[in-house]
Amino acid sequence: MRVDAFKLPTDGPADVRGLQALLDDGAVRADELVCVLGKTEGNGGRNDFTRDLAMRALEDLLAPRLGLPPARVQDRVVFSLSGGTEGVVSPHVVAFARSGAWSEAPGPKRLVVGTAHTRPFTPAEIGRMPQIEETARAVAELAGELRLAPGDVHLVQMKGAIPKADHEAVLAARRAGAPLRNDMVHSRAASALGVALALGEVARADLSDDVVCDDWSLYSGVASCSAKPGLQRTEILMFGNSDRAGGDLVVGHTVLKDILDVDAVRALLAELGLPVTGGQLAPEQRAHVLGVFAKSEADPRGSIRGRRHTMLSDDDIDDTRHSRGALAAVLASVIGDPCIYVSTRAEHHGPLGGGPLAIIARVP
Repeated sequence: MRVDAFKLPTDGPADVRGLQALLDDGAVRADELVCVLGKTEGNGGRNDFTRDLAMRALEDLLAPRLGLPPARVQDRVVFSLSGGTEGVVSPHVVAFARSGAWSEAPGPKRLVVGTAHTRPFTPAEIGRMPQIEETARAVAELAGELRLAPGDVHLVQMKGAIPKADHEAVLAARRAGAPLRNDMVHSRAASALGVALALGEVARADLSDDVVCDDWSLYSGVASCSAKPGLQRTEILMFGNSDRAGGDLVVGHTVLKDILDVDAVRALLAELGLPVTGGQLAPEQRAHVLGVFAKSEADPRGSIRGRRHTMLSDDDIDDTRHSRGALAAVLASVIGDPCIYVSTRAEHHGPLGGGPLAIIARVP
């Protein structure tokens, strides 16, 4: 089993020329593609249609090569596209391909990637224990399929479900004393807690409907969750290191205590064999970094290391855009590459004001 990753800068959301060249040259086969993750230059909000444009371009590219209609491509290849390229962030995608079979004998741990789905949810289950427990079941099952112990899982990228509810269902739930939580905030939060439960980051006894978006001491250090209105089931993408895999890629993760936690970034790079000695990775080290994936959040307490911030009170620029730009600049300043994937809103993703960071690199 071998995973290969290709970092491809883009000139616009519909630019798939980099991936097309890889396919045309035979460097990667369409039927070996597992996922494509990337940043598009929209606003990152609910009306950010750059993601839809990028997905449509990828579907049109891959459909004839997979022998599928465009609408079925995402049944085979997961697209995780995040809008918002504020500041230094450079629009790009990272394509992952998987080939070969598992090794019978253990060896050095190398990158593996796999996908899964939860069962479909009802609107009443979102943001509550049924979503948490079903997410945990699917995550644990996928980890088993990838031959990963909990400590070998370093990134779980998810697109959380938000099934539609009609107006009468909304009113009925409110009258029953259990208002629906089928929104982006609660779906992200429950998805992250599901990962935490599956990987032993939190105990089942500490979880309930009441802790969702309330007890911030409960979180996952490897989850990165978004949510999509109208999606019936959650899409799961897992990255980890297995001793039954080959190739030359590894993934590692850390938890940033806040948006300025450069020490954690440096420590993670050192763990991956890329120690930072001159303030920033040297060009030859930088070439080993294939993907940088982080979650950012404007600290809801309104301060960073005892200093007041205005990200939450700025009526000109949304706080998500502030935090994306700030964290991306911090990461790029250490790595030396602006191809950084930062996703915002981090409910139960790391401590308040902080968040998970995962880096995929080629072994030096």
